[in-house]
Amino acid sequence: MSNYKKYDEDFKKSLVNLYNGGKTQAALCKEYGVSQTALSRWIKLYSEVQMESGELLTVKQVRELQKQKALLEEENLILKKANCHLHATLEQRLKAISLLATDHSIVRLCQVLRVNRSTYYKFLSKIPSARSVENQQIKRIILQIYTETKFRLGAAKIKIVLQRDYGISISIGRVYRLMKTMDLPKMSTVKPRFRYQKPTVSSTCPNLLKQQFHSKQPNRIWVSDISYIPVKKGFVYLCVILDIFSRKVIAWNVYASMTAKLVCDTVERAVHSRNPVQSVIFHSDRGSQYLSQELRQVQEKYNLIPSYSKLAYPWDNAVTESFFKYMKKEELNRRNFSSLEEVKLACFEYIEGFYNSKRPHSANNFLSPNLKELAFLNDSS
Repeated sequence: MSNYKKYDEDFKKSLVNLYNGGKTQAALCKEYGVSQTALSRWIKLYSEVQMESGELLTVKQVRELQKQKALLEEENLILKKANCHLHATLEQRLKAISLLATDHSIVRLCQVLRVNRSTYYKFLSKIPSARSVENQQIKRIILQIYTETKFRLGAAKIKIVLQRDYGISISIGRVYRLMKTMDLPKMSTVKPRFRYQKPTVSSTCPNLLKQQFHSKQPNRIWVSDISYIPVKKGFVYLCVILDIFSRKVIAWNVYASMTAKLVCDTVERAVHSRNPVQSVIFHSDRGSQYLSQELRQVQEKYNLIPSYSKLAYPWDNAVTESFFKYMKKEELNRRNFSSLEEVKLACFEYIEGFYNSKRPHSANNFLSPNLKELAFLNDSS
């Protein structure tokens, strides 16, 4: 039979009061048959301590209060980390417990988030449904597309890329819901504002295009424009030429000054790249670079027929305006440039590495410009 004796709280407190009244520990141990170690421990636990508020508490009570405080602090920390609001679903709470399992005990997490431990362990051993597995696979592909295109595509175009490149046919709504759960960064769209002026018609600057932005084959209509790009000290200037048939950028140049040479050199690159066998309509606005004598000589040399938008009427050159709008939104406005070379590299990556080769275009039935021209060549052969 064990010689261990169990003493109640009143007995311990009484001995402590006798000690505080003047009796020695040795006398109390001899009189009441308790060990010196036990009595010393009781004196530490039940001796009263005066708090800052003036209240008298025993060491044991202080320790209990400290323990409660630590539990409350841990509970607040768990609630902050879990990010579960008052009406969070059971699945959200279970996922939060799974994420925080390495930081806190499962028992405490289940208590704070009001989940039975058996429910949590059942959740861990649950086999995911076929739909969940498929969604995870699609989300991985969406993330790959989104990062490869530098966050430029939304749900509608990602749906097209999924079907075109991966053979996955799902609705735009499902793509949107999956992207929403992935918490991907969004891009803002700034609506362009134009100051309207009544267009005028000039016989010296004829408008041959007349907003007919469609062509049945390549190298029949080219459109061009220049855009400002801010750098650390001033601006640089991007000139592009697009083929209306596929919306492909067939030539581009970035110069430090906006002169006629910028346009002439870009036209030279377009001609050497495309080698048109027939005359081509070359449409632009009425900027001084496009009305220059140097460009007129280049146009006559390569049998390019000039066409011009009405004065202060950008809608006549909507194809290039639209191209610059999306290029700035998807690439240029998202970065700060310090030099001409940085701008050239960014334009090369966007135009050659993304726009011409990968970006679905609504005018091409959501084919990229390169695929649209390839389809035309296959149909012609």
